[in-house]
Amino acid sequence: MKRVELLSPAGNLKKLKIAFAYGADAVYGGVSHYSLRIRSGKEFDMESFKEGIEYAHTLGKKVYVTINGFPFNSQIKLFAKHIESMAAMEPDAFIVSTPGVIKLCKDIAPHIPLHLSTQANVMNYLDAEVYYDLGVRRIIAAREIGLKDLEEIKKRLPDLELEIFVHGSMCFAYSGRCLISSVQSGRVPNRGSCANDCRFEYTLYAENPETGTLFKLEEVEGEGTYIMNAKDLNLASHIKEILDSGVVDSLKIEGRTKSDYYAAITTKAYRMAIDDYYKGQFEPSRYQAELHTTKHRGFTDGYLVSRPYEKSGTQKLDSSISEGTHQVKAEVLEDGLHFLTKDKICQGDELEIVAPKDAKLRACSNEIGVIFERDGKWWLKLNKIIANKEYECIHSGNINPVKLPCQLPPYTFLRKKIADKVD
Repeated sequence: MKRVELLSPAGNLKKLKIAFAYGADAVYGGVSHYSLRIRSGKEFDMESFKEGIEYAHTLGKKVYVTINGFPFNSQIKLFAKHIESMAAMEPDAFIVSTPGVIKLCKDIAPHIPLHLSTQANVMNYLDAEVYYDLGVRRIIAAREIGLKDLEEIKKRLPDLELEIFVHGSMCFAYSGRCLISSVQSGRVPNRGSCANDCRFEYTLYAENPETGTLFKLEEVEGEGTYIMNAKDLNLASHIKEILDSGVVDSLKIEGRTKSDYYAAITTKAYRMAIDDYYKGQFEPSRYQAELHTTKHRGFTDGYLVSRPYEKSGTQKLDSSISEGTHQVKAEVLEDGLHFLTKDKICQGDELEIVAPKDAKLRACSNEIGVIFERDGKWWLKLNKIIANKEYECIHSGNINPVKLPCQLPPYTFLRKKIADKVD
């Protein structure tokens, strides 16, 4: 039986390694403004991206290159050069958005498989057939599509792979077709530089054009005026339903510009969900508990399993501030002997250890601290905080590596539950 692929975001080389450490089968990322995440593209350069592809292949994993921007005429020669450079690194696929770029890729690098970006907004089998005939071998469906529509596409095109987003930020507009950022700040969403204007708070007015009178529209108490702020997608509880359909080949997590911790925990949660499904012991509460530790805007299950007109509660009107049940306190370095502080830590604090997939932890105790297991979780308690010197407490502004009492796996995180949050 072919197992579904777990596809995680790789905003830079470290996040790529973290995603694989926590169980991703493949990652996606890109270099430069040819991708739809300019900030993320700047975190990779040609050398580090090539290193990431080589690293992935040593693990038997895959890397898909985002070349999903919408080029102007003046950029086509640069696009062609970029495609040629990317093809030389032997990635596992190109992610593209337009028929013209599909043709360009077929001309320059016919041996590289093509995946169609969600920006192409495929919602039906007619469009899917057109792109399949052009040479596309996987379609990343529009976020607005329903599971029944995916089943119909697969029925008509059984050899076409289908990929869906299961987690991450949702766009206020139709799969990214938004001009608000362009109008207000000159930053073009479909050129990779969205300013996320939909996350802002707005004050609304009504004008009488005959008299010039301007009325402020009053906020409904308790609702708020973040009128375009969409909640984040979270389909972890529906993985069984999705996989039971038998039509989805890849589950994709959004978030190349999000934190190292986000890359780790979202990958961990969906890896657990997928593995549990195949074991016949699916437990949504386990995955949701992990996902709720990340910063988010509230969660929604989007439109895959419910039609848009049936949905309510997909917007977070009161705030765009992220939430999470836990605070990330530290991130263990690649040497496994030190960590970098992400939030205030004091002597005597007990911190939960979150380690990569299949990591083997062991208890230890010495003058620096104790690592121990309790209630099925692993914990670290520091007796001493030793960086460049000894501290009673250390803060995130301190960039000196802090000694661990004994070695932990690279890319392990230390976290603490926020007292006023509940699971």
